[in-house]
Amino acid sequence: MLANVDALLLARWQFGFTVAFHIVFPAFSIGLASYLAVLEGLWLATGRQVFIDLFRYWIKIFAIAFAMGVVSGLVMSYQFGTNWSVYADKTGPVLGPLMAYEVLSAFFLEAGFLGVMLFGMTKVGPRLHFLATLMVAIGTFFSAFWILSVNSWMQTPQGYAVNAAGQFVPDDWWAIVFNPSFPYRLVHMVLAAYLTTALVVGAVGAWHLLRDRSNQGARTMFSMAMWMLAIVAPLQILAGDAHGLNTLEHQPAKVMAMEGHFESHPDGAPLILFGLPDQEAGVVRYALSVPKLSSLILKHGLNEPLKGLDTVPRQNWPPVPVVFWSFRVMVSLGMLMLLLGVASLVARYRGKLYEWVALHRFALAMGPAGFVAVVAGWITTEVGRQPFTVYGLLRTAESASPLSAPAVATSLVAFVVIYFAVFGMGILYILHLMAKSPHLGEHGIEPGAPIRTAGITPASSVDPDRHMQPAE
Repeated sequence: MLANVDALLLARWQFGFTVAFHIVFPAFSIGLASYLAVLEGLWLATGRQVFIDLFRYWIKIFAIAFAMGVVSGLVMSYQFGTNWSVYADKTGPVLGPLMAYEVLSAFFLEAGFLGVMLFGMTKVGPRLHFLATLMVAIGTFFSAFWILSVNSWMQTPQGYAVNAAGQFVPDDWWAIVFNPSFPYRLVHMVLAAYLTTALVVGAVGAWHLLRDRSNQGARTMFSMAMWMLAIVAPLQILAGDAHGLNTLEHQPAKVMAMEGHFESHPDGAPLILFGLPDQEAGVVRYALSVPKLSSLILKHGLNEPLKGLDTVPRQNWPPVPVVFWSFRVMVSLGMLMLLLGVASLVARYRGKLYEWVALHRFALAMGPAGFVAVVAGWITTEVGRQPFTVYGLLRTAESASPLSAPAVATSLVAFVVIYFAVFGMGILYILHLMAKSPHLGEHGIEPGAPIRTAGITPASSVDPDRHMQPAE
């Protein structure tokens, strides 16, 4: 069946599938690395056992999620050479160095300290180990910095020139890195990572509180997650609003698709809450809307005019139904996150944070919401950029490799099968670890490992009752 589909569409499906699978792992590991640094810092500052127990509990989950993120990311980079070789050739002089900067800063930093973070608790002092944890957390941020700079340049390109071969070449590196949409995208994505992690940690805490309200580890992780949610969810809404205004300035067609505005509105545009966009007819059928609210949000005035897709050549329209609905999924989940944060503040004020069963069930149900919102936001961003890979300059149809549809279809099917098999097992193991209750004297990664690696493994000398303690 896939062999009869256009090769370009199959290549887009393949990249979209691998991106959707990949992005959930960095979104989780960025936030979880920072959470681990906070836990270890609190342990060093207060000496409370619960913080180091939670550190040991979550570091095992972090190690698996981090590994899956690295592996799934490598696969994506190969597609630039296989399915998108024209894009790689045209943009390589600009984007190649940016990707290299990620390796030189983020990957080297993470690689240098990850081993100490995962296996060095009993090998180095607690302060040096804390430094390693901080460096890994900073490395994940640098990785997000460079990747989002690359993506943002594709959305709002500047600082480039075009050489005789038709390639984009750097003219101003500062303008390339700090392009107009980059600061907004970086803040929006990092906050999304923190929210994703807070929701997962809160869901795990809620799960164990529903089974045992007296579990100190579950109480602590749930409380910390709810604080993060209550603080970051409103900030994310503000950051998203600023990002939307920036998008309206630089990518108006994307916002028109998000809002479902096929027609221009000279006297104030309605906010379409729900409806069925019909791209062929250029209308939103069965629309439920609030008059002039879109103009108020986007232009800060009820009667401010807003242009529609009728001002854009039809061949430059993004796939409106996809962008329209993915945007609403993201926003709806954001509102639920805000509601959960507010509910936690009410419960905390009433002294019912650990007893309110409805809140715990709500938090448990919201556990996957961060991942869904991240994927929905990424779909909104990337599909909304269509039909361009470099917005307004390089069309997607001109970026693909000259491959036949059966070749792309074969690799796509292979990706789907392998991804669900390999990463599915990894996710199931993470859920298995999360299902285990945190307890006093939590073991980290090290117990049971050989105490030396040279020569024959001294199995007989390993003490099965040995517990990991921080070095003094």
